[in-house]
Amino acid sequence: MFPLGLVMLIRRLLRLLGAYRIYEHVLEREVKENPMPKHIAFILDGNRRWAVSKGLPRWAGYDLGARKAEEVVEWCFEIGVKVVTLYVLSTENIAKRRREELEKIFEVIKNYAKKAIREGRLKKMGVKVKVIGLKELLPRDVREWLERLEKETENNNKYYLNLAVAYGGREEIVEAAKALARDVVEGKVDLNEVSEDVFNDYLFTSGLPNPDLVIRTSGEARISNFLLWQVAYSELVFLDAYWPEFRRIDLLRAIRTYQKRHRRFGA
Repeated sequence: MFPLGLVMLIRRLLRLLGAYRIYEHVLEREVKENPMPKHIAFILDGNRRWAVSKGLPRWAGYDLGARKAEEVVEWCFEIGVKVVTLYVLSTENIAKRRREELEKIFEVIKNYAKKAIREGRLKKMGVKVKVIGLKELLPRDVREWLERLEKETENNNKYYLNLAVAYGGREEIVEAAKALARDVVEGKVDLNEVSEDVFNDYLFTSGLPNPDLVIRTSGEARISNFLLWQVAYSELVFLDAYWPEFRRIDLLRAIRTYQKRHRRFGA
């Protein structure tokens, strides 16, 4: 026999879980009745702070953060989002984080790529993976595994997953400007024909729609050098939860917030 107090606690938890699932179901049905964002970008913030809050080493949140990222990507595709971008590692992280912490992050990224290739789930789902960022800043083995994942999924076109690794928005714009300038000098592009659409073709995200919705976790309310060109008209949602604690309900609520906003695009 279990103590009465424990039995009552279990019953309460089951009731709460049942209510949670009902609410999630109602919320999902509501958002599916309205226009779904085509592209959601995530700033995965709070892995280290989550670990510290649990009494764990600062880097311990990265493993759980990667598992949460896999989960969130599947949630997005399941409800009809076609493009997902994850801000995994910034150029500032590479410049400023301690070496031992960076090595842990690199290990998690490499293991994610290996797992994705081994399981073949993304390929079966029709997901095309693209790594955006300055790959030359990554260790050779990490870069090679990410490139293998890109190669493995290059013929898919049902869904799109962008992994922003060694990424910086300002750096992306500078690289695009240099590439465009070279083509102008070499006569491949007429200077008088340069436009926003032409410039878009030189960005890492060329060929994909700009994010409709950007979600950042951990309570921070800033963009942090993420897709600076692409998010000019994106809706922004900032959540207090740390990334490892991000729930399906949080995703659905963010989408509902996006759906309730009147997007004017400067009109």
